[in-house]
Amino acid sequence: MSNNPIYRADHVGSFLRPDYLIQARIQFNKKEISEQDLKEIENKAISELVTKQKAAGLNVITDGEFRRSWWHLDFMWGLNGVEKADLKEGYKFQGVESRPETARLTGKISGENHPFIEHYRFLQQFIENGIVARITIPAPAQFLKELYRPENKVTTQAIYPLQSDLVNDIAKAYQTFIDEIYAIGCRNIQLDDCTWGMMVDSRYNNAGVAHSDQEHTHQCNCHGSENTTVISKSLHELAELFVEINNAAIAKAPQDLILTTHVCRGNYRSTWAASGGYQPIAPYLFGRENVRAYYLEFDTERAGDFSPLTEVSGDKQVVLGLISSKIGELEDEQTVINRIKEASQFLPLERLCLSTQCGFASTEEGNALTEEQQWAKIALVNKIAKIVWGSN
Repeated sequence: MSNNPIYRADHVGSFLRPDYLIQARIQFNKKEISEQDLKEIENKAISELVTKQKAAGLNVITDGEFRRSWWHLDFMWGLNGVEKADLKEGYKFQGVESRPETARLTGKISGENHPFIEHYRFLQQFIENGIVARITIPAPAQFLKELYRPENKVTTQAIYPLQSDLVNDIAKAYQTFIDEIYAIGCRNIQLDDCTWGMMVDSRYNNAGVAHSDQEHTHQCNCHGSENTTVISKSLHELAELFVEINNAAIAKAPQDLILTTHVCRGNYRSTWAASGGYQPIAPYLFGRENVRAYYLEFDTERAGDFSPLTEVSGDKQVVLGLISSKIGELEDEQTVINRIKEASQFLPLERLCLSTQCGFASTEEGNALTEEQQWAKIALVNKIAKIVWGSN
């Protein structure tokens, strides 16, 4: 298996669910089919997806997150000491609200025997020469933030009066999961982390997101609830905490395990949650987080310019998310090439790659484009990568 963290042409991980899989999940929730029936349908859908990924020329395959409802909550629910819970309100995006679900503590957290281990075991049968199987999971910081949502905070603090104990147990749970999935052969894990994407928006007063005193005067138009909480009122303190927990969770990972991270500003049914460039968090995320590569949203002006890439430390790589997964319209080829050249003014071209800006279906609802448009986006990523770097 290649030890490359990424390839010149890459993707973020999730794909549109086929209609028959969406229907099967509805039937399962209504108790019209069994869990085994659903699993067999999921197996079929994932097998077909892998075939399409390979046919599209991708070197990295995922299961499309087809066994999940959410990009992040399903993983959290699979940890010991965590339950699925309902909320009065969902996450707020531009003009739309998500399903009101969350992950809430029932006791101390641990990570053994996570169901995602078996999910990966099914995917790894499709590994072959030149094909890497990647699993995507939410970053530890994302989990910490979820536990400090307004409706979760009282429970969290009752079980973990000391935040340091909570941080320590989250890190240990992730270490356990990493050890167990590595033991069955996984060598490529992507940590999805929207915490950073929320922090860059000074208007965003969401649960667990720091804001300065000046930012108290702003009300984000994408968040309608006043029932919010803040882990820290200091962006610096929160960034330090997120770097600490993310690095602690991966500190004991084997050297040949490729760990990367993806950052965006929200992706739900083609909508978004936040805006702002990477500069406020660049020294922490790009300079100090111990991952091999960053998958970064750069498809619109909401992500700012490329100048923060100068903060990317060591020989770490950046995957430029210049192709939108939110819209069906295909980007102009030359425009994307020009933007890659622009980015190379701040980070050498050999340390850059190309991908979609996010997944096509961060939740099972999926984004507002067709499957045909989805694969056209992937084909464009491949085509441009070959033009710019000579290979994908």
